[in-house]
Amino acid sequence: MADQPERQALDEVVEFTSDLIRIDTTNRGGGDCQERPAAEYAAARLAEAGLEPTLLERTKGRTNVVARIEGTDPSADALLVHGHLDVVPAEARDWSVHPFSGEIRDGVVWGRGAVDMKNMDAMILAVVRDWARQGVRPRRDLVVAFTADEEASAEDGSGFLADEHPGLFEGCTEGISESGAFTFHDGSGRQLYPIAAGERGTAWLKLTARGRAGHGSKVNRENAVTRLAAAITRIGEHDWPLRLTPTVRAALTELAALYGIETGLADADALLDKLGPAAALVEATVRNSANPTMLDAGYKINVVPGEAVAYVDGRYLAGAEDEFRTTLDRLTGPDVEWEFQHREVALQAPVDSATYARMRAAVEEFAPEGHVVPYCMSGGTDAKQFSRLGITGYGFAPLRLPEGFDYQALFHGVDERVPVEALHFGVRVLDRFLRTA
Repeated sequence: MADQPERQALDEVVEFTSDLIRIDTTNRGGGDCQERPAAEYAAARLAEAGLEPTLLERTKGRTNVVARIEGTDPSADALLVHGHLDVVPAEARDWSVHPFSGEIRDGVVWGRGAVDMKNMDAMILAVVRDWARQGVRPRRDLVVAFTADEEASAEDGSGFLADEHPGLFEGCTEGISESGAFTFHDGSGRQLYPIAAGERGTAWLKLTARGRAGHGSKVNRENAVTRLAAAITRIGEHDWPLRLTPTVRAALTELAALYGIETGLADADALLDKLGPAAALVEATVRNSANPTMLDAGYKINVVPGEAVAYVDGRYLAGAEDEFRTTLDRLTGPDVEWEFQHREVALQAPVDSATYARMRAAVEEFAPEGHVVPYCMSGGTDAKQFSRLGITGYGFAPLRLPEGFDYQALFHGVDERVPVEALHFGVRVLDRFLRTA
């Protein structure tokens, strides 16, 4: 029995990434998405490996896939390994290649989903199939899940699975998914591999201002647009106070030690200034945030509307939701109401756990030149919904990337792509971790 993936697994991860990209699973929100073709593709690959995948839908065409791999130690807790099948929209005219071509050119796989996150879906499939050929079984049960609707509300995906089918995840105490263990080049020759151990909470807000409708030529001191504009200006310009969660403290502590910086956490802003490019891993997660993103008011230029609406993308740190709410009450003022359009919890995961240590060891085995550090995601993943089942989530989708390859900018960006060698690295690291997890 080999202790590394065979060549076929390395070929398959590239093939599967390309194939999945060619299946257009664009999620435009409001239920406008069809993941079923990609779900059927993933289920077929799992069935070929001898597994018995279950396909589940809350809404027709919004399909999820779940399968369980039995481990050798029945007393061990199970591990959830999950990836989403949907992708954000892409405008073909803006791209160098068609975003749903899955083209492989010059050692790179191109297309929407190449990093978010059909690459990880393909890695999971390649590892599972390699194990079937080699007769490998993991130590603990693995539950493999491919979900719908992560790029919107997750109501048809992980939310539906967690709420309506919790039995499929029986015994799962931890999970891994996207946005971790990728190469971050700091510009001075160091290669960092951040593994996610937390997420900020999601607070998508709807703001509504009401006033006195009237003719546009008349003085109007109760203008709903003016009231709304004042509120979103206050929100957009607000300086949120520094708040360090345990994950962010651990990240700053390890980075300071790596760079030989003596500035303590009491002056975290000064520490961030000294970290240079590496500060990008942390700076978005030392505070709550709220960004106005959409406006809707009026129907004619000479009519003052009686109502104006805005939308704000808010994010809050673990333990800081009450502060977020109180601050929004103050910033919106008496003339503007606000409500959650979508809300999900903030997450924390321990960085001193045996699972985190095994993830670190797997990366270091195949990237000995790298430095693994913890970090907190500024956004969110399906780990939020699965946390309802008591599952602690980590971001672990390993990729070794060349210098100049801006991984984070390609999330939801133009010309999304992933190097073939990065996929090969990912399969090797994921295989090693899952064998020992």
